[in-house]
Amino acid sequence: MATATRLKGLGVGIVAVTGAYGVLSIRRNPTLSENDQQSLDNLRKKISDTKVFVPSREFMRSSFMNCSPSNPFDVLVVGGGATGCGVALDAVSRGLRVGLVEREDFSSGTSSRSTKLIHGGVRYLEKAFFNFDYGQLKLVFHALEERKQVIQNAPHLCHALPCMTPCFDWFEVVYYWMGLKLYDLVAGPRLLHLSRYYSSEESVELFPTLAKNGGGRHLKGTVVYYDGQMNDSRLNVGLACTAALAGASVLNHAEVVSFLKEDDSNRIVGARIRDSLSGKEFDAYAKVIVNAAGPFCDAVRKMADKDAPSMILPSSGVHIVLPDYYSPEGMGLIVPKTKDGRVVFMLPWLGRTVAGTTDSNTKITMLPEPHEDEIQFILDAICDYLNVKV
Repeated sequence: MATATRLKGLGVGIVAVTGAYGVLSIRRNPTLSENDQQSLDNLRKKISDTKVFVPSREFMRSSFMNCSPSNPFDVLVVGGGATGCGVALDAVSRGLRVGLVEREDFSSGTSSRSTKLIHGGVRYLEKAFFNFDYGQLKLVFHALEERKQVIQNAPHLCHALPCMTPCFDWFEVVYYWMGLKLYDLVAGPRLLHLSRYYSSEESVELFPTLAKNGGGRHLKGTVVYYDGQMNDSRLNVGLACTAALAGASVLNHAEVVSFLKEDDSNRIVGARIRDSLSGKEFDAYAKVIVNAAGPFCDAVRKMADKDAPSMILPSSGVHIVLPDYYSPEGMGLIVPKTKDGRVVFMLPWLGRTVAGTTDSNTKITMLPEPHEDEIQFILDAICDYLNVKV
């Protein structure tokens, strides 16, 4: 624990760059002390070495089995999604001994089913302006900084994406143009590219499937701003691999089946883990356990305390995949307001078009499936903006 205290500043130095296996690397951080900087440099060299490789799964498994009450992990993370792998990388960079287990595979759940956007908080700015809410404005600054960091840190997995907002009356043109220019001003050095207005003719040239007439209205033009797009699942796996290279033990297809507790104090000191590939079970001891199981957090909590009240209110966000010709490569489309006041995106993704998302209550399942009414909601939202049949 003394080592962890001494290295407590190292986490801020983690950035992602192209490296062997698409893993992340560590850059120098001029704000650290000389001793911490030396530790950071050693870790950076270890991860950046092109001759190193991610340890095998069997090696990872053996490191778990070598844990004991007298030699536990400092941190055991339950869940191998974006949050869990991020926690593991942050903790191991601070000098902690870290283990991570994932019931399925890394990024097999929510972390691979996003809209693929790195939001810069433009919608928070609208709320901050109209509600005089400084808290929302702080969210904008935070989102802008995080977006810039992610794109700079992982350019092989993230990039800027122009997003087009259609305007069917001149009030919308002025409203969105002024709002996005204010956003440009707030972004300052964190800005990706300046927003701008395009005429209806220019807009159709940039987005050929954009309708000039929709819902009885004529297109007056579009306002384009830039947001971030990422490969969410690969970024997640990159975090897991980098944590492994930094010294963490990360094990997929390993499920926590129960927690280990001290007889006298009932304090949790570890977990019973089942290897789903071999069917064998083993104990892993840890000083601290982090519950990063996403929508399954309540199930993990109830292992520790069967009377624990539920905290998670699950909701589903549905996306549909359309052929590539619905959106040109390198340009997204935003439906600014649906019938229930939400925003729907239509974005190019890996040679296809992804449209979504919804937000509705749902049950927690391993493989959620969209309902017909959710699919129809997305189709209805985008059909008036396109000149092709959906």
